[in-house]
Amino acid sequence: MPEKRDGEDGSVAYILKGFPRLSETFIASEIYRLEQEGLRLRLFVIKPPDEDHRPEIVDLIRSKPAYLRPTTSLSGASLFEWLGRHLSDFLPGLLRVSLRHPFGVARAAAAALAQAVRARRAFWSWPRKTYLKEFLQATTIADGLSDAPDVRHLHAHFCHGAATITWMVAMITGLRFSFTAHAKDIYCESLNPAGLLRRKMNAALFVVTCTDANREHLERMSDTPVHCIYHGLNADFTRLLRERSGPPSRNGHMRLLSVGRLVAKKGFDIFIEACGILRQRGVPFETVIVGEDGDHSEEIKRRIVAHNLEQSVRLAGPMAQASLFDEYRRASMFCLPCRVLDNGDRDGIPNVLVEAMACGLPVVTTGISGIPEVVKDGINGLLVPTEDPEALADALIRIGQNRSLAYHLSCEAQSTVSERFDGERFAAQLAALFEEAMR
Repeated sequence: MPEKRDGEDGSVAYILKGFPRLSETFIASEIYRLEQEGLRLRLFVIKPPDEDHRPEIVDLIRSKPAYLRPTTSLSGASLFEWLGRHLSDFLPGLLRVSLRHPFGVARAAAAALAQAVRARRAFWSWPRKTYLKEFLQATTIADGLSDAPDVRHLHAHFCHGAATITWMVAMITGLRFSFTAHAKDIYCESLNPAGLLRRKMNAALFVVTCTDANREHLERMSDTPVHCIYHGLNADFTRLLRERSGPPSRNGHMRLLSVGRLVAKKGFDIFIEACGILRQRGVPFETVIVGEDGDHSEEIKRRIVAHNLEQSVRLAGPMAQASLFDEYRRASMFCLPCRVLDNGDRDGIPNVLVEAMACGLPVVTTGISGIPEVVKDGINGLLVPTEDPEALADALIRIGQNRSLAYHLSCEAQSTVSERFDGERFAAQLAALFEEAMR
């Protein structure tokens, strides 16, 4: 049984945009580990499940998610059309919560209207309608909290939509809130227009983020405490490492692996260009890229064809954690040439980078965002400049031709993860923050 903690008489409500999601296994792992720490959680999820695959750890989570009713997109309809479709779904909860918290509902409605006006695209434009939708979703969650009187604190993951809704729930109910900020949600101004992120930070009790680079950026925006708590290895992956010990099943070829959704910030197009250079130089290799389709899929496929790499590069699609673990074990090195996009979008510390290092793979990546917090060039991995396929190809060849270097990077990578990325220790730190908040 989990150890009894100071906050056991209360619970924390987690407000999530989607759950469970294969690309957000770190959230499911965090929830599971917080429960193992003895923390009681309530889960409120804004969108219904929309993925066939789910992390195995979800089956061990005691808290069962409460899903809001699905809605259509606002972008394809006028506000009045959207309200005509959905207002009846929100109205009963809105009326109930208005009777219980009339002044709180008025505060949240005023905040939503003010932000809608601030965020309009031009002075004469209509107010942004998304904040009305988020206000109504907040009233639904606030209404649901009437059946959860043990909730003493609110917490959101990602600092755009989910955090905005959580902020409004806090206004309505009088509860305090916090949120975890990750990457794109921090740096893309369009997700928090007109200073919205700063206002949410000022209202929050504390903020959590997953890299020290993020922490420094956020601390310049507000005096609210910002805590850097790394994700660490997720619980499923930690279990697989324990259960499947022994030498990896590699075949001696240069087998390159990369993992991530096929989006521009991952730099897979640069990876394909580097693979083309390997082919030109006569270097034998095979490449596997694991991940679901994204907005860069067609460009990546086009480059594979342009360099005649159809027999050398395989796009494997998304995988469950156990299958992905086997891919790590078969690979000889891991490559992820991340970049910062013009709109500010970037990764923090990609979780797959830490997973690869935990498996003892030499890694080649770029020194953006929080990546240098885990990968030290020449010590536990190699860092190359962004947008430079020649440098990337050179680094891959350097590892492939120097067994001593590969062994050194492998050992240091595993040591780094075991010493600095213990997910259970980070969950204990987060649980302590929640306990203090509930007191």
